[in-house]
Parts: sequence; C-alpha cells; structure tokens
Amino acid sequence: MTEKELFTQEDCLQTGYDMPVSDRVIILRPSSLPSEHRNAKHQLCYCTGGNGSNANPIGRSVFAIALANGKQVRLNWSDILGIAKPEILSDHARLQLSQIRPTDELGLKSHEPQYSGYCFLPDGRYTSGVWLCNTKELQNYIEMQKDYQHRVMICDRDDFCVFEMIDGKLIHPSQETLESFFKDQQEPGGMELQL
Repeated sequence: MTEKELFTQEDCLQTGYDMPVSDRVIILRPSSLPSEHRNAKHQLCYCTGGNGSNANPIGRSVFAIALANGKQVRLNWSDILGIAKPEILSDHARLQLSQIRPTDELGLKSHEPQYSGYCFLPDGRYTSGVWLCNTKELQNYIEMQKDYQHRVMICDRDDFCVFEMIDGKLIHPSQETLESFFKDQQEPGGMELQL
C-alpha cells in the first residue's frame, strides 16, 4: 500500500456529529496537529473514550492513543475528521493497535493474566502479546482488533491457541464451541461477541 500524505474524508467510514468513535480508529483533522506532525502517520488514533466519544456527544473531550507512537492523547471532538476505513491503516499502525489493551482493563499488578492476544500482518510479522486478565478482556480485544487485523490469535497461559481469526473468518474453535464458551462465561448484562 502506498502511504498517503494526508488522509481526507474519502478515507473515512463515517463522518459527522452523530458518529460514535469510542473503540474505533479515528482520523484527526490535519489542522489539529502540530506542523511537524501534519501527515497521515500522525492522523491515526485509537479512541479509548471520553464524554465526546459517543454519538451526539455531550462534551468535547476525547481520549485516544496515537498509532504513530503509542502515546495517550486528549483531543477535542472538533479535532476528529472521521472513523478510519480499515484498509487505510499502515503495517506500523496495525502493529501499534495490536499492543493496546482493551478499555477498562483490570490492572496487571493486582490481577493475573489468563490470556495473551496477538495480531499478525499478512506477511507473518507481529509484536509481543497483550496480557488479558479474563474473558471480558478477551472478548473486548477481539472486538477492537477484528476489523483492522489480518489475523487475531488468543492463547491461554500455557500458550495454547484458544481462538484464531483470519480476515474476519473464525478459524478456531468452531462457532458453536465459541458461543457455548462465552455463554458459560458471560456475566449478567455482559456484552456478547458478534463474529
């Protein structure tokens, strides 16, 4: 993929005031960036929340992680151009995204990880695994990665693969086994994984 100088509205899945951006890769307006970072690489962020991250935001603050360098940033709603189309992400951005733990994750100092999440590029490159403390974090990690990554794999503490998806298609385990597992693990009022 040839990298663009700057992303525009053509590179967005959705724009406008009514778009929920939480847990999505967003494109920042070039005018919101310092002149030395006014390029496509620095326009991509992963939105982690804030009162401006929902549809019809009640506030202006949006919190995100810059996919150029992994730093946490605070943005204003007006800084956001739109939600990024998955295909525009560079390999660097995909690998950086794969290192983000789900929002509202449990602290690693007081909780023992049960799983590790990995994402692979089509050529097999990947970065270190991301610790996931429970099945809710496992579900959230899959949900946040599945639209952007070529291959998503979850391993248990013994490094056995318990989940694998390639290009959005479930490879392991079977759909029925996965649904049964999450149904048994789901807390009342919990989220359901949609594959």
